[in-house]
Amino acid sequence: MSSSYDVIIIGAGAAGLMCAATAGYRGRRVLVLDHANKPGKKILMSGGGRCNFTNLNSSPANFLSSNPHFCISALKRYTPQHFLDLVERHGIEHEEKAAGQLFCRDSSKDILEMLMTECDWAGAEVRMETAVQSIADSGEGYTLQTSAGKLTCESLVVACGGLSIPTMGATGLGYEIARQFGLEVLPTRAGLVPFTLHPDLKSRLAPISGVSCPVDVHCNNEHFREPMLVTHRGLSGPAMLQISSFWSPGAELTVDLLPGLDASQDLINLRAGKPQSTVAHYLMQTLPKRFAQAFNDLNGWQGALQHLKNSDIEAIANTLNHWKVKPAGTEGYRTAEVTLGGVDTRQLSSKTMAVNDRPNLFFIGEVVDVTGHLGGHNFQWAWASGVAAGGAV
Repeated sequence: MSSSYDVIIIGAGAAGLMCAATAGYRGRRVLVLDHANKPGKKILMSGGGRCNFTNLNSSPANFLSSNPHFCISALKRYTPQHFLDLVERHGIEHEEKAAGQLFCRDSSKDILEMLMTECDWAGAEVRMETAVQSIADSGEGYTLQTSAGKLTCESLVVACGGLSIPTMGATGLGYEIARQFGLEVLPTRAGLVPFTLHPDLKSRLAPISGVSCPVDVHCNNEHFREPMLVTHRGLSGPAMLQISSFWSPGAELTVDLLPGLDASQDLINLRAGKPQSTVAHYLMQTLPKRFAQAFNDLNGWQGALQHLKNSDIEAIANTLNHWKVKPAGTEGYRTAEVTLGGVDTRQLSSKTMAVNDRPNLFFIGEVVDVTGHLGGHNFQWAWASGVAAGGAV
């Protein structure tokens, strides 16, 4: 096996493999290194094993970054349609679930096999179970000491992801490399992650563990209208995962359990038409039955509506449309889908992903401070940043 390459890419995930194929098709001699035993582990587990590989509506507005304009160039030059064209050229059957969210019809394996095939066709070599032990600037490129010996390259691409889901092999190597070469790494934390609850509320919600209902959740001037899932540990589901990226420790969530409904007016109308009816009856008509009963019991709402004053109804409605929840925390990197923060993009070229004063060192994918919303956006960033770097290495 060769020890000298034009390009070495650290990380055989979505961004790294996309970059490898792109660079290989340009005639570059490319090697992808990864310490894991198999490539693309997060690809395989994503989307419940069916890989939400892009979102047709993906735009810069779907990304968080301290430098929000950075992602625009790459996303405009490699769009969801470009990746969909690639998927269709490989004959992969897919389907649209929620608006714009594209999934494999059969298995995530189809996307990984497609990427590995593209690397093979492009002549890019992928070596697994190879740990990078040290990196040195050789003047004309980089020298890597690895568990398989010394390797050299002209251009080095760091695509080894963030800290999310360490059981899939995530480490802080990308951040260590960035710091080694003088780059600032912005504080990192778990994103798209379930919330944990304080023991009292967790025990009171225990009867509805496993129940989902649509909500509109607000926090720090952001909101998402998606399903919420009560779990034995806390709150999850798309709504909670989305808002977790905007939540900060100690902050309160405001959850509208009846999005689109005015609970106060509904209850006043119900009291006028059916005075013997109860809050529980109303909830049974508007929420999943198990959730309705448990939430009614949680709040101790008893008696017929005819016995409730307007102020009582206002208080009940306020709880339903503005339920206040203060999470104990999140489940952390163990279950987080992404890592917020990372390599400060002000130090990178938005066109090529290269370090501004080191044109042969590149950072792509999750390791940089660009994080997408739930629903295929993070994969689109992986593809777009991988292609941007692959066209420049």
